[in-house]
Amino acid sequence: MLKTKTKKDYIYQLIIVGVLFAVFGFVTWVNGILIPFLKKSCELNDQQAFYVTTAFFAAYFFLALPSSWILGKLGTKKGMSVGLLIMAVGCFVFVSAASDRSYPIFLMGLFIVGMGLALLQTAANPYVSVIGPIESAATRISIMGICNKLAGILANILFGTILLKNASGIQKKLEVTTDFEEKQQQLQELANRVELPYIVLAVFLIIIAIIIYKSSLPDIKEQVSNNDSGETYLSKGKTSIFQFPHVILGAIAIFMYVGAEVMAGELITIYGKNLGFSDDTSKFFAIFGLTGLLVGYITNIILIPKYVKQESWLVISTFLGIILTVLSYFVTGSIAVGCLASLGFANAVMWPAIFPLGIRDLGTFSNKGSALLVMGIAGGALIPPFYGWLYTEGNVFGFNFKSAFVFVMLLCYLYILWFAKKGHKIGFNN
Repeated sequence: MLKTKTKKDYIYQLIIVGVLFAVFGFVTWVNGILIPFLKKSCELNDQQAFYVTTAFFAAYFFLALPSSWILGKLGTKKGMSVGLLIMAVGCFVFVSAASDRSYPIFLMGLFIVGMGLALLQTAANPYVSVIGPIESAATRISIMGICNKLAGILANILFGTILLKNASGIQKKLEVTTDFEEKQQQLQELANRVELPYIVLAVFLIIIAIIIYKSSLPDIKEQVSNNDSGETYLSKGKTSIFQFPHVILGAIAIFMYVGAEVMAGELITIYGKNLGFSDDTSKFFAIFGLTGLLVGYITNIILIPKYVKQESWLVISTFLGIILTVLSYFVTGSIAVGCLASLGFANAVMWPAIFPLGIRDLGTFSNKGSALLVMGIAGGALIPPFYGWLYTEGNVFGFNFKSAFVFVMLLCYLYILWFAKKGHKIGFNN
């Protein structure tokens, strides 16, 4: 538990980190708009468009452990500022990508943004976990989740309105245009829409970086324990983070959870298109999923830990996710979209519950454990393209976009269910 001087300090620290979680949400959930936008402007198929999530979330895998080292050298506050500046650089790369309508450069920009986010997440998540009692960590993380998802809703409204304005009309115009040069000009005009929003976003990130740097936010020491040495009964005698089974299993649970959240949230637009909805209708579907997450976070705050333990609520929510996933296969139209949006409610407790369970009683290994769990975010990089492959290139197995969705989601939820009931206890005496 991080020692704070007064209640005022505690609230101040939560507000600062809440702003950071809002940044996480805005930058991450705008991917739900970028997928259909880049699919159209760069003339991609579904699987190619899903590489948006690959480029973005892969950065977490490669940068999480180095982020722990960087934070050890710079400290929490400077590290956060550097992360924000790295994200700003990635946003400026988008401007260059738009001028050339280059999908690889777009992906490079996304990877750079993901690098900055990996540094921020590695610093901010354990901060929220240790700022108070571990038993109420899910509640605090849920508060951060509300900041995250409100910013995500705002991102989808703003960027959906700007980037995909009159998307159906543009699609029809492209379909009837036979002249190659004219079609390329139309696609370039579409790609140029990304320039101003990302310039504004980059400037905003630089301003936040300066504010964080000049703030009185304290650095987090590698302590998540009840004694001054940072040693717990579990960490005593340990020499490596890999000697804690619950951390490894927790990282896999994060991998599965992030994959499931991206599948249900950021891919809901493409899923809606495959159900027959128009571009202008489906471009705002991600907001429904974010609303489900938002309601879920509020429910977490009400229930945990006063009425239910975070482990128990994680089990219940995972069962709900399984039920909604199976139901989505048997229904169509708006009801199917509603099932995916409702998965947001089921997913809302997963990060808040899995993360503190994964770093429980690590003592001086806490930052490394946090970095390992953050590496699990790579599930968002690998699981969506795997889903796209299953129903496009891999349809030799008989999958369509709905059955492939159910198959992948059930794999994720069944593992999370096992971790919630058994996996997080492995390595403990009780």
